[in-house]
Amino acid sequence: MLHQQNMKWAICDGEPCTCKLTLGVDVHQTLDCTKLIPKCYLMQAEMHRARTNQTTRSLSGKPVETAFVDNDGIYDPICENDGKFKAIQCNRTDVCWCVNSAGVRRSDKGDKNMKCEPVETYWVRLELTHKAAAATLDKVKLRTGVENALLQRYKVPKNLVKDVQYDPEARLIVVDVEKPKGERTNDLSLMSYYMEKDIKVLPLYKSSSEFEVNVEGNKVFMENILVYYVDETAPTFTMQKLTGGVIAVIVVVSLIVIAGLVVLFLIGRRQKAKYSKAQPRELDNLS
Repeated sequence: MLHQQNMKWAICDGEPCTCKLTLGVDVHQTLDCTKLIPKCYLMQAEMHRARTNQTTRSLSGKPVETAFVDNDGIYDPICENDGKFKAIQCNRTDVCWCVNSAGVRRSDKGDKNMKCEPVETYWVRLELTHKAAAATLDKVKLRTGVENALLQRYKVPKNLVKDVQYDPEARLIVVDVEKPKGERTNDLSLMSYYMEKDIKVLPLYKSSSEFEVNVEGNKVFMENILVYYVDETAPTFTMQKLTGGVIAVIVVVSLIVIAGLVVLFLIGRRQKAKYSKAQPRELDNLS
């Protein structure tokens, strides 16, 4: 059972003890620490700890910029009263963007007048690379181990684990966690945030125990994780998300088209000029 002593950033205040998380100077959010804490509050707490030189992470920098991943890393979010992310985020600046329920940017950046609607992440794909194991992992039993680990550590119901794929040579485990569209009971962002901290940085729990998957009594530990997000509504990234190579190809094609149009225009003018010169001679012959 998770309790406040297992959330190392939380404090126990008053009699009886009340669990609180510090989000800013003299800003303390009262929470139910028997449950996973909303990601938006955790990000606010992490930003506050970074500003006040408290240890939050042992690694820094953005994750790999591939597909719909969290390219922007940590920022200082605005949370709704229930701990959910506000649909528009600006990181305390005039530059804003739309986010999904996991707080991940899903639009190009704009100004404070841009319109954003709440969008739920209903499917999360976890790409896990495990450390060298003592024995070859059985795929069926690996799935059971993954289901048990997600339930015990992150309270993810087993029925939400839709698929577990395994590539033993690459030591790659791909886990699809998916809930029905429209379902709002389970927040998949909790699992992904806690799990990324467990594997990439340090656990958010006071216990320093690593995330592990038990396969037939063999403990399998992870060395890397990449998280993909799939929303109920597709993201609205535009040309700004294209790579330089793709943009260059588009520009080259555009220049070729423009060059072709210029050639056609010049040929047209040349033919028109020839016709204009020939026309008086024809008139002279007729006279």
